[in-house]
Amino acid sequence: MENKEKVVKEMNISQAVAEYPEIAEIMMGYGLHCIGCHVSAYESIEQGAKSHGMDDKKIDEMLIEINNAINTRSDNAVMLTESAAEKFKELIKKEDKQGWGLKLSIEQGGCSGQNYAMDFVKGPESDDVVIEERGIQIFVSHSDLGEVKGTLIDYKQNAYGSGFRIFNPKAPQMSGCKPD
Repeated sequence: MENKEKVVKEMNISQAVAEYPEIAEIMMGYGLHCIGCHVSAYESIEQGAKSHGMDDKKIDEMLIEINNAINTRSDNAVMLTESAAEKFKELIKKEDKQGWGLKLSIEQGGCSGQNYAMDFVKGPESDDVVIEERGIQIFVSHSDLGEVKGTLIDYKQNAYGSGFRIFNPKAPQMSGCKPD
Protein backbone atom coordinates (compact mmCIF):
# COMPACT_ATOMS: atom_id res chain seq x y z
CA MET A 1 0.00 0.00 0.00
CA GLU A 2 1.53 3.28 -1.12
CA ASN A 3 1.38 6.34 1.12
CA LYS A 4 0.90 9.44 -1.01
CA GLU A 5 2.60 12.61 0.16
CA LYS A 6 -0.10 14.94 1.41
CA VAL A 7 2.26 17.70 2.49
CA VAL A 8 4.98 18.88 0.12
CA LYS A 9 7.62 21.59 0.49
CA GLU A 10 5.81 23.96 -1.89
CA MET A 11 2.69 23.93 0.32
CA ASN A 12 1.84 27.07 2.26
CA ILE A 13 2.63 26.65 6.00
CA SER A 14 -0.78 27.91 7.20
CA GLN A 15 -2.63 25.72 4.71
CA ALA A 16 -0.69 22.61 5.76
CA VAL A 17 -1.20 23.18 9.49
CA ALA A 18 -4.88 24.11 9.05
CA GLU A 19 -5.51 20.83 7.25
CA TYR A 20 -3.24 18.71 9.47
CA PRO A 21 -2.84 20.44 12.88
CA GLU A 22 -0.82 17.56 14.33
CA ILE A 23 2.11 18.49 12.07
CA ALA A 24 2.68 21.73 14.02
CA GLU A 25 4.46 19.74 16.73
CA ILE A 26 6.74 18.12 14.17
CA MET A 27 7.57 21.41 12.48
CA MET A 28 8.34 23.07 15.80
CA GLY A 29 10.56 20.12 16.71
CA TYR A 30 12.65 20.88 13.64
CA GLY A 31 12.90 24.55 14.60
CA LEU A 32 10.22 25.81 12.22
CA HIS A 33 8.41 28.02 14.74
CA CYS A 34 6.50 30.29 12.34
CA ILE A 35 3.34 28.15 12.63
CA GLY A 36 1.23 30.94 14.18
CA CYS A 37 3.29 33.79 12.74
CA HIS A 38 1.73 36.20 10.26
CA VAL A 39 4.32 35.12 7.67
CA SER A 40 2.97 31.55 7.68
CA ALA A 41 0.07 32.67 5.51
CA TYR A 42 2.49 33.58 2.72
CA GLU A 43 5.53 31.29 3.05
CA SER A 44 5.87 27.79 1.72
CA ILE A 45 7.20 25.09 4.03
CA GLU A 46 10.46 25.17 2.09
CA GLN A 47 10.79 28.96 2.38
CA GLY A 48 10.07 28.89 6.12
CA ALA A 49 12.44 25.98 6.72
CA LYS A 50 15.27 27.59 4.75
CA SER A 51 14.80 30.91 6.56
CA HIS A 52 15.24 28.95 9.80
CA GLY A 53 18.53 27.46 8.55
CA MET A 54 17.42 24.04 7.35
CA ASP A 55 19.14 22.42 4.39
CA ASP A 56 17.35 20.33 1.74
CA LYS A 57 18.18 17.05 3.48
CA LYS A 58 16.65 18.26 6.79
CA ILE A 59 13.55 19.57 4.96
CA ASP A 60 13.08 16.18 3.24
CA GLU A 61 13.51 14.40 6.60
CA MET A 62 10.88 16.67 8.19
CA LEU A 63 8.45 16.09 5.31
CA ILE A 64 8.84 12.32 5.60
CA GLU A 65 8.04 12.52 9.32
CA ILE A 66 5.09 14.85 8.64
CA ASN A 67 3.58 12.57 6.00
CA ASN A 68 4.09 9.47 8.16
CA ALA A 69 2.24 11.24 10.98
CA ILE A 70 -0.62 12.22 8.67
CA ASN A 71 -0.97 8.65 7.42
CA THR A 72 -1.36 7.43 11.02
CA ARG A 73 -3.27 10.48 12.29
CA SER A 74 -5.83 10.58 15.04
CA ASP A 75 -9.36 11.61 14.07
CA ASN A 76 -9.91 13.26 17.45
CA ALA A 77 -11.37 16.74 17.45
CA VAL A 78 -8.74 17.81 20.01
CA MET A 79 -5.18 16.52 19.92
CA LEU A 80 -2.46 16.70 22.56
CA THR A 81 1.24 16.67 21.97
CA GLU A 82 3.20 14.18 24.04
CA SER A 83 4.55 17.01 26.22
CA ALA A 84 1.03 18.35 26.89
CA ALA A 85 -0.31 14.90 27.77
CA GLU A 86 2.61 14.26 30.15
CA LYS A 87 2.12 17.65 31.85
CA PHE A 88 -1.62 17.05 32.27
CA LYS A 89 -0.88 13.62 33.80
CA GLU A 90 1.67 15.22 36.13
CA LEU A 91 -0.84 17.89 37.22
CA ILE A 92 -3.63 15.34 37.74
CA LYS A 93 -1.34 13.35 40.02
CA LYS A 94 -0.05 16.45 41.85
CA GLU A 95 -3.59 17.73 42.44
CA ASP A 96 -4.79 14.24 43.48
CA LYS A 97 -7.41 14.14 40.72
CA GLN A 98 -6.88 10.65 39.34
CA GLY A 99 -9.84 9.63 37.20
CA TRP A 100 -10.72 13.24 36.37
CA GLY A 101 -10.74 14.68 32.86
CA LEU A 102 -9.87 17.95 31.20
CA LYS A 103 -12.73 20.32 30.37
CA LEU A 104 -11.92 22.48 27.33
CA SER A 105 -14.28 25.36 26.64
CA ILE A 106 -14.41 28.55 24.62
CA GLU A 107 -15.12 31.92 26.20
CA GLN A 108 -15.67 35.18 24.34
CA GLY A 109 -12.83 37.73 24.49
CA GLY A 110 -9.16 37.97 23.65
CA CYS A 111 -7.42 39.14 20.49
CA SER A 112 -9.11 36.65 18.19
CA GLY A 113 -12.53 37.06 19.80
CA GLN A 114 -12.21 33.92 21.89
CA ASN A 115 -10.26 32.53 24.82
CA TYR A 116 -9.85 28.92 25.80
CA ALA A 117 -10.47 27.70 29.32
CA MET A 118 -9.11 24.42 30.64
CA ASP A 119 -9.81 22.87 34.01
CA PHE A 120 -9.90 19.43 35.57
CA VAL A 121 -13.41 18.12 36.26
CA LYS A 122 -14.71 14.86 37.74
CA GLY A 123 -16.69 13.94 34.66
CA PRO A 124 -18.47 15.18 31.56
CA GLU A 125 -21.60 17.31 31.64
CA SER A 126 -24.70 16.01 29.88
CA ASP A 127 -23.95 17.82 26.59
CA ASP A 128 -20.20 17.08 26.56
CA VAL A 129 -18.45 15.00 23.97
CA VAL A 130 -15.71 12.80 25.48
CA ILE A 131 -12.44 12.60 23.59
CA GLU A 132 -9.70 10.15 24.62
CA GLU A 133 -6.26 11.44 23.63
CA ARG A 134 -2.92 10.02 24.85
CA GLY A 135 -4.49 8.70 28.05
CA ILE A 136 -6.34 11.93 28.91
CA GLN A 137 -10.10 12.30 28.75
CA ILE A 138 -11.06 15.66 27.26
CA PHE A 139 -14.60 16.99 27.67
CA VAL A 140 -15.93 19.51 25.13
CA SER A 141 -19.51 20.78 25.03
CA HIS A 142 -21.36 19.82 21.90
CA SER A 143 -21.84 23.53 21.11
CA ASP A 144 -18.05 24.18 21.21
CA LEU A 145 -17.09 21.04 19.29
CA GLY A 146 -17.27 22.61 15.82
CA GLU A 147 -15.05 25.49 16.92
CA VAL A 148 -12.35 23.30 18.49
CA LYS A 149 -12.24 20.56 15.86
CA GLY A 150 -8.63 20.16 14.76
CA THR A 151 -7.19 21.95 17.81
CA LEU A 152 -3.74 20.96 19.02
CA ILE A 153 -2.70 21.58 22.65
CA ASP A 154 1.03 21.72 23.33
CA TYR A 155 3.13 22.34 26.44
CA LYS A 156 6.47 24.09 26.29
CA GLN A 157 9.02 24.80 28.96
CA ASN A 158 12.06 26.93 28.18
CA ALA A 159 14.22 29.74 29.57
CA TYR A 160 11.39 32.23 29.08
CA GLY A 161 8.82 30.26 31.05
CA SER A 162 6.40 27.45 30.57
CA GLY A 163 2.80 26.95 29.61
CA PHE A 164 0.21 25.39 27.41
CA ARG A 165 -0.26 26.67 23.89
CA ILE A 166 -3.44 26.04 21.98
CA PHE A 167 -3.31 26.02 18.21
CA ASN A 168 -6.70 26.11 16.53
CA PRO A 169 -6.50 26.15 12.74
CA LYS A 170 -9.97 27.74 12.62
CA ALA A 171 -8.91 30.76 14.70
CA PRO A 172 -7.86 33.85 12.75
CA GLN A 173 -4.19 33.65 11.78
CA MET A 174 -3.68 37.36 11.59
CA SER A 175 -4.58 39.51 14.55
CA GLY A 176 -3.15 42.34 16.60
CA CYS A 177 -1.73 39.86 19.08
CA LYS A 178 1.75 38.47 18.91
CA PRO A 179 2.19 34.71 19.34
CA ASP A 180 4.13 33.55 22.39
